[in-house]
Amino acid sequence: MRIRQHAYFALISNTLTAADITSKLRVEPDAIGIRGSETPEPPVPRYHSWRVTSEETGLTVTDHLDRIIDRLGSHAEMIGDLVLEMVAADSAPRVGSVLRVVRHFDDVSGEEEEESVLEMREGRRLEKLPGQHQLLGWHLSPRVIDFLWSTHASLDFDEYG
Repeated sequence: MRIRQHAYFALISNTLTAADITSKLRVEPDAIGIRGSETPEPPVPRYHSWRVTSEETGLTVTDHLDRIIDRLGSHAEMIGDLVLEMVAADSAPRVGSVLRVVRHFDDVSGEEEEESVLEMREGRRLEKLPGQHQLLGWHLSPRVIDFLWSTHASLDFDEYG
């Protein structure tokens, strides 16, 4: 099986643009979305978005989440305050913050499962069985949970394949 995956943290608003969010947080995003930039009526995308991403190949979900929090962790309280302001000003369903993981299984551009054999003592060998892809499995550390709590973020997994 081939797996391709990435993660991002996003702030989503009907009214605050990515530039507004950047000026409030003083953190540059990796990607932005502009409400109505594809079609004005109905607006597509439906919301403005400000995103910090982790897209490097070879990383587990846990590694992707750590990279994002390495970058944003010191801003978590400020992000949380901004999210509360955004939600108070606009109660639309998706307004707020999200930490999202996107995984594609059997993706042609994904990473192939590594085969490995570990040489043991006395000539014995330990062989990894098929189906134990090195990118499967993940956990939420207390650090990630604290970040989610501080930023009032939901955790979302999108999986395809």
